[in-house]
Amino acid sequence: MESRWGIMRKLFVWYGALGLIFYGTIAFFYMNTQHIMDISNQIVNTSYRISELAKVMMDQLLSMEENEKKYLVLKSPEYREYFRTAMEDFRFKLAETATLLAGTKDAVPWEQLKREVDRLHPEVQARMADPESERLWISEETLDRWIQRVALLKQMEERQVEIATRSLHKRGHSALRWGLAGLGLSLLAGLVGVWQVARSMSRPLRELRRGIRSLTQKGSTEPIRILSKDEFGELAFAFNEMLHRLKEEERMRSDFISMLTHEVRNPLTTVRESVRLLEEEVMGPVTDRQKRFLTIARREVDRIAELLKDLLQASRLENQQLEILPEEIHPADLVETTIQRLAPAAEAKGVQVRSELETTAPCIGDMDHLQKVLMNLVANAIKFSPSGGVVTVHVHEDKTCGQVIFAVQDEGPGIPESEQALVFRKYYRASILKDRIDGTGLGLHIAKHIVEAHGGRIWVQSEPNRGSRFCFELPTKGSRS
Repeated sequence: MESRWGIMRKLFVWYGALGLIFYGTIAFFYMNTQHIMDISNQIVNTSYRISELAKVMMDQLLSMEENEKKYLVLKSPEYREYFRTAMEDFRFKLAETATLLAGTKDAVPWEQLKREVDRLHPEVQARMADPESERLWISEETLDRWIQRVALLKQMEERQVEIATRSLHKRGHSALRWGLAGLGLSLLAGLVGVWQVARSMSRPLRELRRGIRSLTQKGSTEPIRILSKDEFGELAFAFNEMLHRLKEEERMRSDFISMLTHEVRNPLTTVRESVRLLEEEVMGPVTDRQKRFLTIARREVDRIAELLKDLLQASRLENQQLEILPEEIHPADLVETTIQRLAPAAEAKGVQVRSELETTAPCIGDMDHLQKVLMNLVANAIKFSPSGGVVTVHVHEDKTCGQVIFAVQDEGPGIPESEQALVFRKYYRASILKDRIDGTGLGLHIAKHIVEAHGGRIWVQSEPNRGSRFCFELPTKGSRS
């Protein structure tokens, strides 16, 4: 009896320990699984929706700005209606965003923006009701401020998604590590049933770990296999749904670029040629007033075409690695070709462009891409220099580090020191220039991508009212050998 009781006691203790290990492991897994599912649902159902709404709101603000300017020029009631529709849609999307975040600290900046828009709305309605008013319904400064705020809040939401994704990875890894440790102890006890449970749990966890690591380390959005129909299957489904939303975001951006390419460029070319034919009186005589408006239309079409070109190029640089076809490039050829191509623009502005070549050392790079970089810098220098100014393209070699340095100096208004680190950001424009000179803020961003793809760097030196000096360096032929 004592022996039987001793065996029973050992079995009881052993099975008790085994049960504690097993059910403790299951409880740990369950808590982590529920937390990961909550984070995933937050990302899928709230964060991505807010990002989509922010993108739409930015487009609506840009539409408002465009249509109110067109109305002041053309006085066409349809532009006023376009503006009204865009503003009402913007307010609706803003209210939806505030509702999604209601009760959270992230809702505060959105609610502040909503109150500001609602407070300004009656005044805008009053201005729109006066057809003779020459004032902008909403000032450019206000629209630009709203666009910047929406863009900043969108970036903050994307940062929250990144933090949540990292939390998913951390908790998934922690659940896997401690769960497998507990299951390992159970396996050591030799219980076949526990071994089967461990096997049924470890496989989906390994698949989830593979998917999380693939996402966080390689940026891959390939779905993982769903190996069960339990909570781990739900977690895998939520993970795959999150990946699907990421793919949808990528597809939407690709569709947007495709739409710009096929739905905008072709009709834009037709419009441009039609305006040109009308302006040149090929289709019949036009009055001076009509010709003036045709000239305005042609310039606006050209500006849209350039903006579209920059957007397409910036998108390609972000979505795929820049293809470089290296060859030997002589700085003199690169500089002279650039000056010749921009000579008409310089003459029209009354700006002199000159070159100062202090080296003949060839560098290695892709001629077409580097031509875009130098042309962008020189074109900017011409644009920002006053009539009668001088733009200097200076080239010299730094033999200590084996680099050829190109520098473009202008006599423009310069860039404040506090903004010099920001000029290469996408869509960024210096505050001293944004109200005086048109631009998209993409040229320097594209130039930075190209130069860095060549293994070089680009920077700016400037002082207010003393011009700017944009420089970039490329490796010489000898440094690559």
